[in-house]
Amino acid sequence: MHVRAMYPGSFDPIHNGHIDIAMRAARIFDEVVVGVFETPKKRLLFTIEERVEMARKAFEGVENVKVAQFSGFTVDFAKEVGAIVVVRGLRVFSDFEAEFRMGLANKKLAPEIETVSIMTDEKHVYISSSTIREIAEYGGDVSSMTPPHVAEALARRFAELRASHNSPGYSYSIRRRDRLSSARL
Repeated sequence: MHVRAMYPGSFDPIHNGHIDIAMRAARIFDEVVVGVFETPKKRLLFTIEERVEMARKAFEGVENVKVAQFSGFTVDFAKEVGAIVVVRGLRVFSDFEAEFRMGLANKKLAPEIETVSIMTDEKHVYISSSTIREIAEYGGDVSSMTPPHVAEALARRFAELRASHNSPGYSYSIRRRDRLSSARL
């Protein structure tokens, strides 16, 4: 029996912790579809096209990992791609509570789909997309947390945002940093 799993997330941006979970899932299941959620209820730094492209590049050459975008219920997308398992990563204890509730809700929506949680490797416990975005926003080095192409995309995006002073959710801190830097001169 061919077992396909689906690993959903916003991946804004994808980082080494995400990649580790997907690769470990790929050793357990015959195929893993990394599902990039189009419209999560949070402010995004990258477009859906950019997030999908970064994820595809992260898994280049990995035969049993595919990347696709989706919207709507995770379990509906899992059914659409023929997945019988939804993979979730657990970093810290608080993740468990949220994932447990989500897994139960998904079970109500699609009883035939199982949720499997994979604990993060301890070297990735501190990594989150929001932490990476914040570090990159202030010019910090994220190369140990992301693939090189993601670190480059972050640097480019924040350079664009600083130049345009226009970004939902990111303008204030970028502008404030520029004002503070100027004030110190």
